[in-house]
Amino acid sequence: MKLLILALMSLMAINGYSEINFDGNSSLNIREISKDIELPSVKMDKKVAKAELKEWTVMVFVNAKNNLESYGLKDVNEMEMVGSSDKVNVVAELGRISGYSSSDGDWKGCRRYYIQKDNDTNNITSPVLLETPKCDMGSWEYMADFVKWVKEKYPAKKYVLIVWNHGSGWNKGGDISVLLNEKGISYDDETGNHITTPQLRMALEKIGGVDILGMDACLMQMIEVAYEIKDYTQYIVGSEETEPGDGYTYNTWLEPLVKNPTADARTLSKYMVDSYGDHYQSESDTTQSSIDAKSLKDLAKLSDDFVNALIASNDLTNAKNARTNAQKFYYSSNKDFYHFTKLITDTTQVSDVKAKGEALLNYLKNNAIVHNRSGYQNAYGLAVYVPTSYTTSYDDLIWAKDTKWDDLIKWIK
Repeated sequence: MKLLILALMSLMAINGYSEINFDGNSSLNIREISKDIELPSVKMDKKVAKAELKEWTVMVFVNAKNNLESYGLKDVNEMEMVGSSDKVNVVAELGRISGYSSSDGDWKGCRRYYIQKDNDTNNITSPVLLETPKCDMGSWEYMADFVKWVKEKYPAKKYVLIVWNHGSGWNKGGDISVLLNEKGISYDDETGNHITTPQLRMALEKIGGVDILGMDACLMQMIEVAYEIKDYTQYIVGSEETEPGDGYTYNTWLEPLVKNPTADARTLSKYMVDSYGDHYQSESDTTQSSIDAKSLKDLAKLSDDFVNALIASNDLTNAKNARTNAQKFYYSSNKDFYHFTKLITDTTQVSDVKAKGEALLNYLKNNAIVHNRSGYQNAYGLAVYVPTSYTTSYDDLIWAKDTKWDDLIKWIK
């Protein structure tokens, strides 16, 4: 049996990528993928396929195993409008299930693509690197394995990971009616699983981090999410508000990246925000921003200074008014961090609260929030949880453990 497997694996090295499945009886099933396809980024030596080191590798985890399937197909086609280049790799994992779209051959499961430019906006023509009939895109471990695989096959100086799916913010599936109590990202309707905020951190830790984490999903640009993952990325791109089903317009930020492949992570994060803002500029309820993850440790200190001063002032009326009037999003407990702080700072009669509030506002505006595009006048780029009642699952977050924000929530209620 071992000799047979070795022989088959040798055959795979000659003919291209394959999928191997062992069933419970140790039988072997091999599905060849993209036989004889020559990928421009891969060079073969005698021992192992070794990819050329490029400037950027873009990894997009497209979990369309839900009612967003047609948009997932559309977005991969948008990626193909630009494709990979001699300096930029673009790799996408696309998952599908039955019941939503029959386009592109109506295949099911997960396919991993090396994105190449084409002129066909209706069909995905990029080579399939790997096909998995059964996959759990709601598993943080599956996502981490995808990223590790891509990093090994397509190494680069810098990496961006986009998590594509439904999103609901900080906590811990797919049906929008239950997201209020079960928050997270990457809901897989086939398995019923999704990735919670702590699991998102675990995934990023396992893969060794990325330069940019983008979340093409609703409601994910919250301090609770950003702080959880701050040690494993430089910049975080996401939306305070819900996103339209169409989400990111991939060609309009991949194109400037391919034209300027030496762009640093800060610049690329701005490309991504502007691409989104330009596409939805006629809509008043869309948001997208880039956050400097490395700034969040100091932000936590300034937040604590503000919270301590506010609670010490015992100005509960002012705090409750700010909670009521601050810019809110799809979930009314999600408030814009800057606007909430500003309402308190502008109306307080306590000098210490005003001083600490102004310091926090200044840091949010000039350090934490790198770039912001919003149809809302008072959405500045980062949301925070300010509910009318406390949920104990909030205690699981590093933000709640490291800061006094949980004390503020309990005090206001």
